Amino acid sequence: MTNLTTDIIETAKEVIEKEARAVQALTNYIDKEFETIVNLIYNSKGRVILTGIGKSAIIASKIVATLNSTGTAALFMHAADAIHGDLGMIQPEDVVICISKSGNTPEIKILVPLIKRRGNTLIAMVSNIESYLAKGADYILKTTIENEACPNNLAPTSSTTTQLVLGDALAVTLLKLKGFSKEDFAKLHPGGSLGKRLYTRVIDIIDKDSIPYVSPKETIQNTIINISANRLGATVVVDNDMSCVMGIITDGDVRRMLEKGIPIESLKASDIMSHNPKTIESSELAIKAFNLMEKNKITSVIVTDNSRYIGLIHIHDIIREGIV
Repeated sequence: MTNLTTDIIETAKEVIEKEARAVQALTNYIDKEFETIVNLIYNSKGRVILTGIGKSAIIASKIVATLNSTGTAALFMHAADAIHGDLGMIQPEDVVICISKSGNTPEIKILVPLIKRRGNTLIAMVSNIESYLAKGADYILKTTIENEACPNNLAPTSSTTTQLVLGDALAVTLLKLKGFSKEDFAKLHPGGSLGKRLYTRVIDIIDKDSIPYVSPKETIQNTIINISANRLGATVVVDNDMSCVMGIITDGDVRRMLEKGIPIESLKASDIMSHNPKTIESSELAIKAFNLMEKNKITSVIVTDNSRYIGLIHIHDIIREGIV
């Protein structure tokens, strides 16, 4: 059992090391032709169509997803389906990237002249630069490898990894050329926590119907009632027209007051409030409010609109939205 376990560990490490070397070797192929290809896609008025067969088709599909999510319009076209009707998805100004290790599969040999006949620019992402695909393409993205990580040098492993990494290099280079920002990214990723971090603002999630506040002269009894009624664990001490935040009273402040044994009849809200509470403008991102809470070890932050108090944001509001 021990030898078998050792073999498993050694095999896994060997695969990782082989693929890492194959990826590192890609840097040798990032040259003027790569730069030309990037500029060609960047200046194109059409889309990027990626195609392939077998495992290369799966990689092509992933690269399409990455390009679309980073601001470059792309479509996936399976090479087998292309020669049975899907070729019609290619528009005159589209750039086609065909991915293949060997560059000599039957489907690729049929597809290449069909694409060229339509007048589209054809880019080959290929390991074998002497292949039919490489010779028929206008440009080549080289993914040449010494061997697969598979011990039989058969299963696509190192080859598909290099295809994936070169696709990422292409997408990120285009992203930088386009000046694609975090805000742009958020527009395309509104559903996940990452997108929510980038576009959800404080005003979007605060409870606008629950605005706990008391005057500085409010009795402690009414202050406690106010905290309980709004269920946010705190209330804000403000002046008469809500334009000036004077302090905050949390349920922790109430407990500490009671522990001291001071008669509550003799106290007002201003006597137990915490001065200089943390505030945030309603237009700020909700994740900023969360970071403010984390940094100061608090559970709520006062929300203002042009310095006027409009509510409280609680850490539970942020968690409930799936932002963290």
